[in-house]
Formats: sequence, C-alpha cells, structure tokens
Amino acid sequence: MILSERAKRIEAQAAASSVEATIAHLKLMIEKLRRELYGQRSERTARLLDQMELQLEELEAKATKDEIAAEAAALQASLPAPALRRRPSRKPFPEHLPREHIVVQAPTSCPCCGSMKLSKLGEDVTETLEVVPRSWKVIQTVREKFTCRACEAITQPPAPFHVTPRGFIGPNLLATILFEKFGQHQPLNRQSERYAREGVDLSVSTLADQVGAATVALAPLQALIKAHVLAAERLHADDTTVPILARGKTDTGRIWTYVRDDRPFGGADPPAALYFASRDRRQEHPDEHLAGWCGVLQADAYGGYNGLYAPARKGGAVTSALCWAHARRGFFELADVAASARRGPSAAPVSPIALETVRRIDLLFTIEREINGLNAEERRCVRQERARPVVEELHAWLEEQRGKLSRSSTVAKPIDYMLKRWDRFARFLDDGCVCLSNNAAERALRGFALGRKAWLFAGSDRGGQSRRLHGDADHDREAQRHRPASLAGRRACPHRRDAAETAARAAALALARRPPRSPPRRLIKSNVVGLHHRQTAAQAEWLHSASSRYRSSAVGGTRSYQRDWGR
Repeated sequence: MILSERAKRIEAQAAASSVEATIAHLKLMIEKLRRELYGQRSERTARLLDQMELQLEELEAKATKDEIAAEAAALQASLPAPALRRRPSRKPFPEHLPREHIVVQAPTSCPCCGSMKLSKLGEDVTETLEVVPRSWKVIQTVREKFTCRACEAITQPPAPFHVTPRGFIGPNLLATILFEKFGQHQPLNRQSERYAREGVDLSVSTLADQVGAATVALAPLQALIKAHVLAAERLHADDTTVPILARGKTDTGRIWTYVRDDRPFGGADPPAALYFASRDRRQEHPDEHLAGWCGVLQADAYGGYNGLYAPARKGGAVTSALCWAHARRGFFELADVAASARRGPSAAPVSPIALETVRRIDLLFTIEREINGLNAEERRCVRQERARPVVEELHAWLEEQRGKLSRSSTVAKPIDYMLKRWDRFARFLDDGCVCLSNNAAERALRGFALGRKAWLFAGSDRGGQSRRLHGDADHDREAQRHRPASLAGRRACPHRRDAAETAARAAALALARRPPRSPPRRLIKSNVVGLHHRQTAAQAEWLHSASSRYRSSAVGGTRSYQRDWGR
C-alpha cells in the first residue's frame, strides 16, 4: 500500500512537471512567433526571450527527472507504467550529415510457429545522432635525397609549406586554435589544458607563438577588408570598452568598429567590419581611422566624432546621421511599465510623455521594416510619403512638451538630446541609403562584449590589436552566415570556405609577398633552385589572380569576394 501511494504521488509530481514544461515551451514559441510577425517591439523582448529559454531548460530537466523517478517507482510497486509526457516534435537531422547504415539481422524462421516461409513486409528506420570524438594525427612528410653519380650533386624536394614560419601545426589545427580564441572566446590556457586531457601537450607559450605568427600571416587579408570597408559611401561606427592590463591595474581601452552593410538598400557588395584598438577614447583615434574617407557616418552623438564633421577637415567634412534606436532607449527606460512593476512602490512613475514618444518612434521602425531591402530611391520615396509626416508631428509635439517641463524633469534630458540634433536625426528622410538605426555596428561589437566575460582583459596594446584584427575575419564570416530576419528571404551567400582554408590562403598571401629564401649551400644545382622558384612563383600567381577577382567583386557582386576571401 505504501509503495503504491508513493508511486502515485511521484507520478502526479511527474505529470505536474510535464505540464509546467509544456506551458513554458508554448509561451516561448508564442513570443518567438510574435517577434517574427511584428518585429522586436522593445529591448525588453530580447531579455524576456533569454529568460524564458533559461526557465524552459530548467523545467525540461526537472520534468525528465520526475518522469524517470515515476517509472522506477511504478516498477517497484508492480503498477502499470505511467503515460509518457508529450515532447515537442524535433526537427529532422540535416541532410548533409553522412548516414551509417546498420542492418539488424532478420529472423530465419517465424518466432510464432517456426515456419521458414518468411517474406519481407517492410522496414522501420531509427535515426540516432552521434558525434565522432576529435582524433589527433602526425603527418610525416618524407623528402628523399638523391645524389648524382656523374657530378655528385645532391637533389632533394623543398620542405612542405606551413602557414606560419618554422611552423609545425597544420592549417586545420591552427584554424581551430584561432577560432576557439577569437570566435569562442576561449583563452589559450584553457585550450592548453583541454589538449593535455586529450593526450597532446601544447604549452601556452607554444600556442601564443603560433597565434602571433598567424596574426602576421592574416595581415594581407585585413588590409583587403579595410580597403573594401573604406570604399563605402556610408558607414556605421561604434565603440566598446576593453580592459587592457597595466602596471598594478587595468586601463579602460576601446575597440572601435566601422561597418559596411549595403543590404538594407539592396546593395550587392558584401558586408564587412573593420576594427581598431586603442588605450583611450580620445578624438584623435576616429580622425586617424577615417583619414581620407568622406561620406555618411551613422553613429551616436559622441563628441569624439566632431572632428570628422568639421567643415575645414582635410578631404571634406563627413555627413552625420544619428541613431533613432539610441534616442528611443532614453525614452524607453522611462516608459518601461514591466520594470516599474517589478521595482514595486519605490519605482519612479511611468512617464506618459516617454510612453507616447516610444509609440511614435515605433511607427517609424514599422515603416522601415516594410522597405528593408528596397533600393535607395524607393526607400526615399516611401519615407517622404509616410515617414516625414510622422517625424514632423513628433518634432512639433516634443517642442510643445518641452516647453511645459522644468529643467529638472527626467524626461527633459532625452527630449533635449533629440531636439538639439534634430537635423542629424532627420537625415534619413532625404537619403535612402541611410538607416534608421546604428544596430549594425552594435551587432558587430557583440562578440567583444561576450568575450570580456571569458578572457577578462587584453594583456597589452598589441594584444588588443591582435584581437581586433581577427575580429575583422570573424565578423565577415558571421555576417555571411547569420543575416537579419528582415533579409531572410533574400538569396543566401554562396561559396563559403571553411576556417582552415581561409587561414591557409591568407598565410599564402603573406608568404607570396616575401622574397624567396636562399637554398642551402650544397643545393646549388639548377634543378633544385628551379623547384624552389616554381613554388614561390605559383603562390605569387595565385595572389595576383585572387586580387583581381576581389577587385572585380566590388563592381560585379558578392560571389567572387566570398569565393576568394571566404569568411
């Protein structure tokens, strides 16, 4: 009796856990569908989705444990097995994964009557997802030496090509180390410990030496990305903090990014991001980064960009276009009803002016979502017809409300932020290439914000420079793989290369630009020298053809750019 009651109680607990997990899953799906249908309604939506996913993870694990406990209790009490809870239907496994067929031996006779007259009725296939653990190997390249019986000259093929000078790490392993460090934010000491557990001893100093050599090898790729980004007529700009180790403390350094993304107005050129590192946030840094560039710069109202907007600037003044999402954030913080409810009676009251301002700005973002991907002229026409009346009414309404507020009012600060710079906020109405927000630059810096929690600080100024250089290639890879939801219907970018081939080709660029090394003294015959020079000439020929294809991609589209420079 006691076992039976205990089993029923555990079964009821498992059923309750299953219901909670199902409800959490359905709520998460509803929020995701709303976001896909109506776009991101607020900053709170993203936080809500993250919170719901964590809650769903805990409830699913709890429901599974309770279900297993209920089955064990029912078996112990000799009761019928409880009903299995309904789980969400999973997606089928990707088609590109290889399939390993295991055929279970069929019976030769009927297990019921023993007859041998069996005929195949059909078959059931059960698919199990499995992973092959990483395996290590050492590639031994044997170079045979030959001597001439006639002239006693020694002949031997040249040493195999390595990505880094005096390298002993293959391109696949080197790409893995770089991706783990700069893409997955795993410091080298953690990688060294993981490799040691797998039986391969690679010290931190050895890994650091290879990373430094790979950074030099990737410099030509970074130069091409820089030329591509600075050839744009419109850029997104932003910066984020990076702690840099100093004597007895850490300095607050900066990672600057300049993003080229022509996809919102139907541009064919591929997106790319350029990064710079500095120990401070002085105005001289953006002046140096964009020296000689002139166009439209989308950024926040940071005063360090004012030197670019000066009329007396050499090469012409840069046109400023401010971010509406940044301005909206100041009003949203005063209009977040949910946050005020969580804070309780001590929370500041919700500002009706801020709430109405957020509603009016959201109308502009609704229009932008509808015209995303159209060409610049079509976007400008739609904005003149639909967005301009909204902007003019918002301007008049903010001026009216500001006249009724005191200087100490909390909502006066975001209003003044917009009114003092209104011509720069309204720039998008007359230029279809200008975006409403600067979210492209903020997305480009997201990897550094996540990485700060793992690697804590950059060891030096050169460490920050190395991190920003690898950030260029990482952003290009992610920009091609993960496109915004508003552009999901557009043609995917073809011909992506894996990280290993990208690193190997970039290193070949650097090697091809070096003068050929002199052969050993004893290897003086023409056939040996000819082998060495043919190898270098082949690399130089590949560099020339790849550069030509890259230059043609600036006019002809994205295909050749992605084919040559990968991610």
